[in-house]
Amino acid sequence: MKTLSVEEDGAGQRLDNYLMRQLKGVPKTHVYRIIRSGEVRVNKGRASAETRLNAGDVVRLPPVRVSERAEQKSQSMAAQAGAYVPAKDFPILFEDDSFLAINKPAGVAVHGGSGVSFGVIEQLRMARPQAKFLELVHRLDRETSGILLVAKKRSALKNLQDQFRERETGKTYLALVLGTWPANKKVLDKPLHKYLLPGKGGEDGERRVKVVSKDDPDGMPSLTLVKVREASPSYSLLEVTIKTGRTHQIRVHLASEGMPIVGDDKYGDFEVNKALARATGPGALKRMFLHAWRLQCNHPATGERLELRADLPPELMQFLLQAMPATPPAPQ
Repeated sequence: MKTLSVEEDGAGQRLDNYLMRQLKGVPKTHVYRIIRSGEVRVNKGRASAETRLNAGDVVRLPPVRVSERAEQKSQSMAAQAGAYVPAKDFPILFEDDSFLAINKPAGVAVHGGSGVSFGVIEQLRMARPQAKFLELVHRLDRETSGILLVAKKRSALKNLQDQFRERETGKTYLALVLGTWPANKKVLDKPLHKYLLPGKGGEDGERRVKVVSKDDPDGMPSLTLVKVREASPSYSLLEVTIKTGRTHQIRVHLASEGMPIVGDDKYGDFEVNKALARATGPGALKRMFLHAWRLQCNHPATGERLELRADLPPELMQFLLQAMPATPPAPQ
Protein backbone atom coordinates (compact mmCIF):
# COMPACT_ATOMS: atom_id res chain seq x y z
CA MET A 1 0.00 0.00 0.00
CA LYS A 2 1.05 3.57 -0.65
CA THR A 3 -0.22 6.74 0.99
CA LEU A 4 -0.19 10.26 -0.41
CA SER A 5 -0.78 13.49 1.46
CA VAL A 6 -2.61 16.04 -0.66
CA GLU A 7 -0.61 19.24 -1.02
CA GLU A 8 -2.09 22.72 -1.36
CA ASP A 9 -1.93 22.57 -5.16
CA GLY A 10 -4.05 19.41 -5.12
CA ALA A 11 -6.85 20.94 -3.06
CA GLY A 12 -10.13 21.20 -4.93
CA GLN A 13 -9.21 18.56 -7.51
CA ARG A 14 -11.43 15.57 -8.24
CA LEU A 15 -10.01 12.29 -7.00
CA ASP A 16 -9.78 10.79 -10.51
CA ASN A 17 -7.87 13.80 -11.88
CA TYR A 18 -5.52 13.77 -8.89
CA LEU A 19 -4.73 10.09 -9.38
CA MET A 20 -4.13 10.54 -13.13
CA ARG A 21 -1.32 12.92 -12.24
CA GLN A 22 0.09 10.70 -9.52
CA LEU A 23 -0.08 7.40 -11.43
CA LYS A 24 1.72 8.19 -14.67
CA GLY A 25 1.70 5.24 -17.06
CA VAL A 26 -1.26 3.53 -15.38
CA PRO A 27 -4.20 3.10 -17.81
CA LYS A 28 -7.11 5.42 -17.11
CA THR A 29 -9.49 2.45 -17.02
CA HIS A 30 -7.43 0.87 -14.24
CA VAL A 31 -7.50 4.08 -12.20
CA TYR A 32 -11.30 4.11 -12.37
CA ARG A 33 -11.43 0.40 -11.55
CA ILE A 34 -9.49 0.74 -8.29
CA ILE A 35 -11.67 3.71 -7.30
CA ARG A 36 -14.91 1.81 -8.00
CA SER A 37 -13.69 -1.27 -6.13
CA GLY A 38 -13.02 0.76 -2.97
CA GLU A 39 -9.29 0.03 -2.99
CA VAL A 40 -8.59 3.77 -3.02
CA ARG A 41 -9.34 5.36 0.35
CA VAL A 42 -9.47 9.02 1.33
CA ASN A 43 -8.97 9.60 5.05
CA LYS A 44 -9.66 5.87 5.55
CA GLY A 45 -13.07 6.02 3.83
CA ARG A 46 -14.32 5.00 0.41
CA ALA A 47 -14.54 7.77 -2.16
CA SER A 48 -15.94 8.25 -5.65
CA ALA A 49 -14.17 9.57 -8.73
CA GLU A 50 -15.98 12.91 -8.25
CA THR A 51 -14.82 13.39 -4.64
CA ARG A 52 -13.12 16.77 -4.17
CA LEU A 53 -9.87 16.64 -2.24
CA ASN A 54 -8.71 19.05 0.46
CA ALA A 55 -5.16 19.98 1.44
CA GLY A 56 -3.97 17.50 4.06
CA ASP A 57 -6.25 14.65 2.95
CA VAL A 58 -4.56 11.25 3.08
CA VAL A 59 -5.11 9.10 -0.01
CA ARG A 60 -4.34 5.39 0.28
CA LEU A 61 -3.53 3.51 -2.92
CA PRO A 62 -3.33 -0.25 -3.53
CA PRO A 63 -0.17 -1.67 -5.15
CA VAL A 64 -0.24 -0.56 -8.77
CA ARG A 65 2.28 -2.03 -11.16
CA VAL A 66 3.24 -0.01 -14.19
CA SER A 67 4.47 -2.33 -16.91
CA GLU A 68 7.76 -1.50 -18.58
CA ARG A 69 5.91 -1.15 -21.86
CA ALA A 70 3.40 1.26 -20.35
CA GLU A 71 6.17 3.24 -18.74
CA GLN A 72 8.03 3.48 -22.05
CA LYS A 73 4.81 4.51 -23.79
CA SER A 74 4.16 7.15 -21.14
CA GLN A 75 7.69 8.51 -21.49
CA SER A 76 7.37 8.47 -25.26
CA MET A 77 4.07 10.38 -25.12
CA ALA A 78 5.54 12.87 -22.68
CA ALA A 79 8.53 13.41 -24.95
CA GLN A 80 6.28 13.75 -27.95
CA ALA A 81 4.02 16.17 -26.11
CA GLY A 82 7.01 18.20 -24.98
CA ALA A 83 8.18 18.44 -28.57
CA TYR A 84 4.86 19.11 -30.26
CA VAL A 85 2.59 20.94 -27.81
CA PRO A 86 1.98 24.25 -29.55
CA ALA A 87 2.15 27.33 -27.37
CA LYS A 88 -1.38 28.46 -28.07
CA ASP A 89 -3.56 31.16 -26.57
CA PHE A 90 -7.14 30.41 -27.55
CA PRO A 91 -9.67 33.18 -28.31
CA ILE A 92 -10.20 35.03 -25.02
CA LEU A 93 -13.75 35.97 -24.01
CA PHE A 94 -12.80 37.33 -20.58
CA GLU A 95 -9.66 37.58 -18.47
CA ASP A 96 -8.52 39.17 -15.24
CA ASP A 97 -6.27 38.19 -12.31
CA SER A 98 -8.66 35.45 -11.13
CA PHE A 99 -9.61 33.47 -14.22
CA LEU A 100 -9.97 33.50 -17.97
CA ALA A 101 -12.69 32.27 -20.30
CA ILE A 102 -11.76 30.93 -23.73
CA ASN A 103 -13.76 29.93 -26.79
CA LYS A 104 -12.63 26.31 -27.23
CA PRO A 105 -12.72 24.94 -30.78
CA ALA A 106 -14.24 21.54 -31.51
CA GLY A 107 -11.86 18.60 -31.87
CA VAL A 108 -9.55 19.73 -29.08
CA ALA A 109 -9.55 17.88 -25.76
CA VAL A 110 -9.53 20.02 -22.62
CA HIS A 111 -6.57 18.03 -21.27
CA GLY A 112 -4.24 15.20 -22.25
CA GLY A 113 -4.97 11.56 -21.45
CA SER A 114 -6.70 8.51 -22.98
CA GLY A 115 -4.46 8.51 -26.02
CA VAL A 116 -4.43 12.30 -26.35
CA SER A 117 -0.95 13.74 -25.85
CA PHE A 118 -2.13 17.22 -24.91
CA GLY A 119 -5.18 19.42 -24.66
CA VAL A 120 -6.22 23.01 -24.07
CA ILE A 121 -4.70 23.32 -20.61
CA GLU A 122 -1.28 22.01 -21.70
CA GLN A 123 -1.27 24.39 -24.67
CA LEU A 124 -2.17 27.34 -22.46
CA ARG A 125 0.59 26.49 -20.00
CA MET A 126 3.09 26.35 -22.85
CA ALA A 127 1.86 29.72 -24.11
CA ARG A 128 2.09 31.25 -20.63
CA PRO A 129 5.26 29.91 -18.99
CA GLN A 130 5.22 32.80 -16.54
CA ALA A 131 1.81 31.78 -15.16
CA LYS A 132 2.17 30.24 -11.70
CA PHE A 133 -1.26 28.61 -11.74
CA LEU A 134 -3.56 27.50 -14.57
CA GLU A 135 -6.24 24.87 -13.89
CA LEU A 136 -9.43 23.83 -15.65
CA VAL A 137 -12.57 24.84 -13.75
CA HIS A 138 -14.80 22.40 -15.64
CA ARG A 139 -14.80 20.28 -18.80
CA LEU A 140 -16.27 20.24 -22.27
CA ASP A 141 -16.44 17.17 -24.48
CA ARG A 142 -13.71 17.10 -27.10
CA GLU A 143 -16.32 17.43 -29.87
CA THR A 144 -18.06 20.42 -28.22
CA SER A 145 -16.97 24.00 -28.86
CA GLY A 146 -17.57 27.08 -26.75
CA ILE A 147 -16.96 28.64 -23.36
CA LEU A 148 -14.37 27.04 -21.10
CA LEU A 149 -13.18 28.55 -17.81
CA VAL A 150 -9.58 28.33 -16.58
CA ALA A 151 -8.63 29.50 -13.07
CA LYS A 152 -5.48 31.54 -12.48
CA LYS A 153 -5.62 31.24 -8.69
CA ARG A 154 -6.37 28.36 -6.32
CA SER A 155 -9.02 30.47 -4.55
CA ALA A 156 -10.77 31.20 -7.86
CA LEU A 157 -10.70 27.52 -8.82
CA LYS A 158 -12.38 26.46 -5.60
CA ASN A 159 -14.95 29.27 -5.72
CA LEU A 160 -15.96 28.60 -9.33
CA GLN A 161 -16.08 24.83 -8.86
CA ASP A 162 -18.27 25.34 -5.80
CA GLN A 163 -20.63 27.41 -7.97
CA PHE A 164 -20.82 24.63 -10.55
CA ARG A 165 -21.43 22.05 -7.84
CA GLU A 166 -24.12 24.14 -6.10
CA ARG A 167 -25.78 24.90 -9.48
CA GLU A 168 -25.22 28.63 -9.13
CA THR A 169 -23.97 28.89 -12.71
CA GLY A 170 -26.13 29.15 -15.80
CA LYS A 171 -24.95 27.07 -18.79
CA THR A 172 -26.77 27.31 -22.12
CA TYR A 173 -25.77 25.48 -25.29
CA LEU A 174 -26.88 25.78 -28.91
CA ALA A 175 -27.70 22.38 -30.43
CA LEU A 176 -29.06 21.41 -33.83
CA VAL A 177 -31.11 18.21 -33.77
CA LEU A 178 -32.75 16.06 -36.41
CA GLY A 179 -36.50 16.54 -36.77
CA THR A 180 -39.03 19.07 -35.49
CA TRP A 181 -38.78 19.48 -31.73
CA PRO A 182 -42.19 19.81 -30.03
CA ALA A 183 -42.44 23.34 -28.62
CA ASN A 184 -44.18 22.02 -25.51
CA LYS A 185 -41.37 19.61 -24.62
CA LYS A 186 -39.37 21.97 -22.41
CA VAL A 187 -38.15 19.80 -19.52
CA LEU A 188 -36.11 16.59 -19.80
CA ASP A 189 -35.48 14.91 -16.47
CA LYS A 190 -34.76 11.25 -17.15
CA PRO A 191 -32.08 9.85 -14.80
CA LEU A 192 -28.78 8.97 -16.44
CA HIS A 193 -26.42 6.05 -15.84
CA LYS A 194 -22.77 5.98 -16.87
CA TYR A 195 -21.21 2.69 -18.00
CA LEU A 196 -18.27 1.33 -19.99
CA LEU A 197 -18.45 -0.61 -23.23
CA PRO A 198 -16.62 -3.96 -23.38
CA GLY A 199 -13.03 -3.48 -24.49
CA LYS A 200 -10.38 -5.74 -25.93
CA GLY A 201 -8.54 -8.28 -23.83
CA GLY A 202 -10.79 -7.87 -20.82
CA GLU A 203 -10.05 -4.14 -20.54
CA ASP A 204 -12.87 -1.63 -20.16
CA GLY A 205 -13.88 0.14 -23.34
CA GLU A 206 -15.25 3.60 -24.07
CA ARG A 207 -17.49 5.45 -21.66
CA ARG A 208 -21.18 5.72 -22.51
CA VAL A 209 -24.31 7.07 -20.83
CA LYS A 210 -27.91 5.89 -21.06
CA VAL A 211 -31.27 6.94 -19.65
CA VAL A 212 -32.72 4.69 -16.96
CA SER A 213 -36.03 4.47 -15.12
CA LYS A 214 -36.88 6.77 -12.23
CA ASP A 215 -36.56 3.92 -9.74
CA ASP A 216 -33.17 2.68 -11.00
CA PRO A 217 -30.74 2.81 -8.02
CA ASP A 218 -27.85 3.63 -10.38
CA GLY A 219 -29.67 6.53 -12.06
CA MET A 220 -28.31 10.03 -11.44
CA PRO A 221 -30.91 12.83 -11.32
CA SER A 222 -30.50 14.98 -14.44
CA LEU A 223 -32.34 18.10 -15.55
CA THR A 224 -32.19 19.68 -19.01
CA LEU A 225 -34.32 22.63 -20.16
CA VAL A 226 -35.03 23.03 -23.88
CA LYS A 227 -36.22 26.10 -25.80
CA VAL A 228 -36.89 25.95 -29.55
CA ARG A 229 -35.19 28.83 -31.33
CA GLU A 230 -36.13 27.81 -34.87
CA ALA A 231 -37.60 24.66 -36.43
CA SER A 232 -38.03 23.18 -39.90
CA PRO A 233 -39.24 19.75 -41.06
CA SER A 234 -35.64 18.50 -41.05
CA TYR A 235 -33.92 20.29 -38.18
CA SER A 236 -34.51 22.20 -34.96
CA LEU A 237 -32.13 24.74 -33.46
CA LEU A 238 -32.38 24.53 -29.68
CA GLU A 239 -31.20 26.59 -26.73
CA VAL A 240 -30.41 23.96 -24.10
CA THR A 241 -29.79 24.87 -20.47
CA ILE A 242 -28.44 22.22 -18.11
CA LYS A 243 -29.23 22.36 -14.41
CA THR A 244 -27.07 19.31 -13.66
CA GLY A 245 -23.67 18.54 -15.13
CA ARG A 246 -23.82 14.84 -15.98
CA THR A 247 -21.48 13.29 -18.53
CA HIS A 248 -22.93 13.59 -22.08
CA GLN A 249 -26.15 14.89 -20.52
CA ILE A 250 -27.41 17.02 -23.41
CA ARG A 251 -26.42 14.46 -26.03
CA VAL A 252 -28.19 11.57 -24.30
CA HIS A 253 -31.30 13.49 -23.23
CA LEU A 254 -31.93 14.82 -26.75
CA ALA A 255 -31.19 11.46 -28.39
CA SER A 256 -33.55 9.71 -25.95
CA GLU A 257 -36.38 11.82 -27.40
CA GLY A 258 -35.62 10.43 -30.87
CA MET A 259 -33.97 13.65 -32.06
CA PRO A 260 -30.20 13.33 -31.68
CA ILE A 261 -27.70 16.12 -32.20
CA VAL A 262 -26.54 16.40 -35.80
CA GLY A 263 -23.01 15.03 -36.13
CA ASP A 264 -22.96 13.23 -32.75
CA ASP A 265 -20.69 10.21 -33.28
CA LYS A 266 -21.75 8.43 -30.09
CA TYR A 267 -25.52 8.88 -29.80
CA GLY A 268 -26.47 10.28 -33.21
CA ASP A 269 -27.84 9.00 -36.50
CA PHE A 270 -24.71 7.49 -38.03
CA GLU A 271 -26.02 7.31 -41.59
CA VAL A 272 -27.02 10.98 -41.59
CA ASN A 273 -23.68 11.91 -40.03
CA LYS A 274 -21.77 10.02 -42.74
CA ALA A 275 -23.74 11.70 -45.50
CA LEU A 276 -23.13 15.16 -44.05
CA ALA A 277 -19.42 14.48 -43.56
CA ARG A 278 -19.09 13.34 -47.21
CA ALA A 279 -20.96 16.37 -48.56
CA THR A 280 -19.13 19.33 -50.00
CA GLY A 281 -19.63 23.06 -49.67
CA PRO A 282 -21.95 24.64 -47.06
CA GLY A 283 -23.98 21.41 -46.81
CA ALA A 284 -21.08 19.56 -45.22
CA LEU A 285 -20.74 19.06 -41.48
CA LYS A 286 -17.77 17.16 -40.11
CA ARG A 287 -18.38 17.75 -36.39
CA MET A 288 -21.12 17.66 -33.77
CA PHE A 289 -23.45 20.68 -33.74
CA LEU A 290 -23.18 21.44 -30.02
CA HIS A 291 -21.74 24.73 -28.80
CA ALA A 292 -21.41 26.11 -25.24
CA TRP A 293 -22.88 29.50 -26.07
CA ARG A 294 -23.65 31.29 -22.80
CA LEU A 295 -22.33 30.96 -19.24
CA GLN A 296 -23.38 32.94 -16.19
CA CYS A 297 -21.43 32.91 -12.94
CA ASN A 298 -20.47 35.08 -9.99
CA HIS A 299 -17.00 36.57 -10.16
CA PRO A 300 -14.89 34.56 -7.68
CA ALA A 301 -13.31 37.69 -6.16
CA THR A 302 -15.96 40.43 -6.40
CA GLY A 303 -19.19 38.41 -6.45
CA GLU A 304 -20.39 40.38 -9.48
CA ARG A 305 -22.73 38.41 -11.74
CA LEU A 306 -21.11 37.84 -15.13
CA GLU A 307 -22.61 36.68 -18.40
CA LEU A 308 -20.19 35.36 -21.02
CA ARG A 309 -21.11 34.51 -24.61
CA ALA A 310 -19.28 32.77 -27.45
CA ASP A 311 -20.40 33.23 -31.05
CA LEU A 312 -21.17 30.15 -33.12
CA PRO A 313 -18.01 29.11 -35.00
CA PRO A 314 -18.04 29.70 -38.78
CA GLU A 315 -18.48 26.04 -39.75
CA LEU A 316 -21.66 25.74 -37.65
CA MET A 317 -23.06 29.08 -38.79
CA GLN A 318 -22.42 28.17 -42.42
CA PHE A 319 -24.20 24.82 -42.06
CA LEU A 320 -27.09 26.40 -40.17
CA LEU A 321 -27.70 29.02 -42.86
CA GLN A 322 -27.73 26.31 -45.51
CA ALA A 323 -29.88 23.85 -43.55
CA MET A 324 -32.38 26.45 -42.30
CA PRO A 325 -32.23 29.45 -44.67
CA ALA A 326 -34.98 31.33 -42.83
CA THR A 327 -33.15 31.08 -39.51
CA PRO A 328 -32.23 34.48 -38.09
CA PRO A 329 -28.61 34.90 -36.95
CA ALA A 330 -27.81 32.82 -33.88
CA PRO A 331 -27.90 34.81 -30.63
CA GLN A 332 -24.71 36.72 -29.89
